[in-house]
Amino acid sequence: MPDSTDFEAMLRAAALRVTRPRLAVLAAVHRHPHADTDSLIDVVRRESGEVSHQAVYNVLGTLTEAGLVRRFQPEGSVARYEARVGDNHHHLVCRSCGAIADVDCAVGEAPCLTASADAGFTIEEAEVIYWGRCPTCSPTPRTPTATAAQRGTP
Repeated sequence: MPDSTDFEAMLRAAALRVTRPRLAVLAAVHRHPHADTDSLIDVVRRESGEVSHQAVYNVLGTLTEAGLVRRFQPEGSVARYEARVGDNHHHLVCRSCGAIADVDCAVGEAPCLTASADAGFTIEEAEVIYWGRCPTCSPTPRTPTATAAQRGTP
C-alpha cells in the first residue's frame, strides 16, 4: 500500500497540485477498492476531517481524468472507483449482495477483447462485467468449470 509520500509523487507525476483533499481521496480509493462516492466521502471525513461532498466529487473527477483512479459503473449501481488502473482488467459482480472482485483479462494485450469490427475507431479499452453469485450467496457449492478438452469439444 502506498504511503503519503507515494501519493504526493503520484499527484506531481500527473501534473496535479498536492492538496489535502486530493491526498485524502487518493488514499481512500487505494484502501477501499470498488467504493462508491458516498463511502469515500465517509472515509475521507473520518480520517481527514470535514470535506464537502462537492470537493470529493471534484477530486474524483480530477483523479479519474489524470488516470490515477478508474471509474466504473455496473448496470443498476452507482459509480465505483478503484486505484488499479492501466491494465484493462474486468469485474465480477454478485447479483445478490453486490460484492465486486477484479478479474484479469483472459488473454492478450489490452484491450484483451478484439471487436469483430471497429467502425474506424481506435479501440483503447474493453470493459466486461461478469454477473453471477459470490461464494457466500451461491445456493450450491461451486465446482470447477470444465475445460473444452474435458467436455470433449475442440
